[in-house]
Amino acid sequence: MRREMNGVTKSRFEMFSNNDEAAINKKLPKELLLRIFSFLDVVTLCRCAQVSRAWNVLALDGSNWQRIDLFDFQRDIEGRVVENISKRCGGFLRKLSLRGCQGVGDNALRTFAQNCRNIEVLNLNGCTKITDTTCTSLSKFCSKLRHLDLASCTSITNLSLKALSEGCPLLEQLIISWCDQVTKDGIQALVRGCGGLRALSLKGCTQLEDEALKFIGAHCPELVTLNLQTCLQITDDGLITICRGCHKLQSLCASGCSNITDAILNALGQNCPRLRILEVARCSQLTDVGFTTLARNCHELEKMDLEECVQITDSTLIQLSIHCPRLQVLSLSHCELITDDGIRHLGNGACAHDRLEVIELDNCPLITDASLEHLKSCHSLERIELYDCQQITRAGIKRLRTHLPNIKVHAYFAPVTPPPSVGGSRQRFCRCCIIL
Repeated sequence: MRREMNGVTKSRFEMFSNNDEAAINKKLPKELLLRIFSFLDVVTLCRCAQVSRAWNVLALDGSNWQRIDLFDFQRDIEGRVVENISKRCGGFLRKLSLRGCQGVGDNALRTFAQNCRNIEVLNLNGCTKITDTTCTSLSKFCSKLRHLDLASCTSITNLSLKALSEGCPLLEQLIISWCDQVTKDGIQALVRGCGGLRALSLKGCTQLEDEALKFIGAHCPELVTLNLQTCLQITDDGLITICRGCHKLQSLCASGCSNITDAILNALGQNCPRLRILEVARCSQLTDVGFTTLARNCHELEKMDLEECVQITDSTLIQLSIHCPRLQVLSLSHCELITDDGIRHLGNGACAHDRLEVIELDNCPLITDASLEHLKSCHSLERIELYDCQQITRAGIKRLRTHLPNIKVHAYFAPVTPPPSVGGSRQRFCRCCIIL
């Protein structure tokens, strides 16, 4: 039977009878109606399907269901729903998000994999029922898979990574955050079959050691994004291998990897000049020396999280102000050696006038209202965090807002002691954080 537009058969169009009195059905070609329906979301399509028999045919045509996000219905989605969707969409479906759908298990996803073999993007974040069986199904039937999110699927083991390596060679992005059964053996199997990986999130994979990173560095030259947050066993040795093997790296999160030192910052500066995002919160061994090398070599830095890098001083801010003109977001919370002078250099730096959007200074006890004066010229500044900066005053914040009226200032002030009640009434005082 001859197929018309987007896989809709001629016989389907013929279901529009002359008795259908709706003006829109008479004036618009059915191909155009189908095109219009292709822009609608899941809920709207389902509503259109109830208008008439003709609209039901068009609204539920597989070509309209190439991208489906069921997050808003996560509590109601069960396995049979996924199975029905897969049967209706078939080879049309390219992108599906089941994020948070805890009622979906291995059986439903096997049916899905069999029916939707052209799937390219699949989000199973928080689908806690699934096991290695699901990845085996994906490996067997979904060879075009490019992006897969398995975050918080805690039953996933090395067997899943081995299966993906064997059946999904086009995989570019894999998120296995909090899959804490994964070890270096799984990573070794994965990268040998999926050398084109560009983004890999291993956040919370606490069993990973340096050996796993050495496999990544040796086999993933296209890697752009790597998340190693709270991989507590990682040291300089593993990360240096990443830097040397992944020269295209643009985003690195190593927050909570408390064993790393300035050697990492030196390796990034020498090997990864395209670095844009660096998150190293709670890496207390990092110092001004390492950040100086980094700033002088990585001029494209846009976001830096240096929270609780307790050894850094104003010297780091001076280097960033000189060498990093694209800096947009900077967190210095709990960097207790930072002073007004460092903020002065930052406020006068290349990034200040047009780029800097967020600066976090929580628990920086040496910061005073003078720092706020230095930030007045940062016209793009949208938010500043000042919790527990004891020397910041309401008056200083008020002066800042006269220059930056739209800025969000998050601060905390100790509650004023309430006066004695008069006439049985009592004034209320806010005892929590306030947004000024």
